Amino acid sequence: MKRIFLLAAMACFAFAANAQYVSLNAAEIGKLKQLCSTDASAKARFMEMQKAADAALTDTPNPIDTIHTEGRLKGDPKKTATALAFNDMRKMYALALMYRTGGNKKYLDKAVEFLAAWSQKNVPNGDPIDDTNLDPAVEAYDLIKGDLDAANNKLISNWLTQTAEMEIKKFKPGRETSYNNWHSHRLKEIGEIGFAIGDKKYQQYAIDGLREQIAKNLLPDGSSVDFKLRDALHYHVYDLEPMLKLAIILKRATGVNYYIYESPAQTSIKKSVEWLLPYLTGAKTHGEFVNSTVAFDKKRANNGEKDYVAGTPFNPKNGVGTLVLTEYFFPDAIDLIQKLTGSTETYVNWQLVLNKVKR
Repeated sequence: MKRIFLLAAMACFAFAANAQYVSLNAAEIGKLKQLCSTDASAKARFMEMQKAADAALTDTPNPIDTIHTEGRLKGDPKKTATALAFNDMRKMYALALMYRTGGNKKYLDKAVEFLAAWSQKNVPNGDPIDDTNLDPAVEAYDLIKGDLDAANNKLISNWLTQTAEMEIKKFKPGRETSYNNWHSHRLKEIGEIGFAIGDKKYQQYAIDGLREQIAKNLLPDGSSVDFKLRDALHYHVYDLEPMLKLAIILKRATGVNYYIYESPAQTSIKKSVEWLLPYLTGAKTHGEFVNSTVAFDKKRANNGEKDYVAGTPFNPKNGVGTLVLTEYFFPDAIDLIQKLTGSTETYVNWQLVLNKVKR
């Protein structure tokens, strides 16, 4: 009896570890194939991924030992080197996607080459603004983890584990970064990794953290702490996007809809998206960074980064990323997405295709 229970427990663990809530599961891969065979817009987005994967087959991975984006000005050599290295992210995701949808092992082998290269060289630094760029790597791993050999699976999952561990280690309660956009990105990354590698500790950290973040970061009127601190819608959307990404994963994994979840402080992601909408439709306008309390915003303006010059009008197109993620929960958002992008296509980008097959 004890042996039977142990085997059952092991089977449950294997199911949890191999479940795919970050990327696409087998049924969703089937839906994706069907959609791309019948819808021209979805097929066009898929072919863009196919093109990227095919081009990557002859490329060499370019991992970087330490990611340098946060707190660095445009033109900083370390930031420039990081941006070049990040070209690998889309490549590894596209390669993994092509393998899962077509089964050609050449895509798997190349995706593993890219992921292994990053796993061997990159040393996590615990900075959520740096690590937030690793989403495609986590998604690529999640797509192909069931077909990895034991050595590569251990190598890559260890790298992701180290990334999550450093995020938790560097979290400092009470500091501004414990509840501003930094923490939104931290929770998203830990949650993605937790569900990709099947680690319940990271999963629960992200769930509990998102509930608290909705209460602390988002305000009852729909605005956010970051908007108040930076006087910029730029940071309101930068806050919402990681929370929306995590909310999508949690809806798929737990069935709980954190888009509509309302905290005891009467705050919600939905309310904060709706607060943003008038600035996207043009009903309201906002001059960015006029009353920012963060010195780095002025440094960027002085560095010639025009979007950060105090008083620069917020461009509604900069809210498309938030709308696209919102569309998973609220499909009617497509009308405004099409208006802002000037497109009549059903799927103006790949995320909308994913929304459809995951929903």
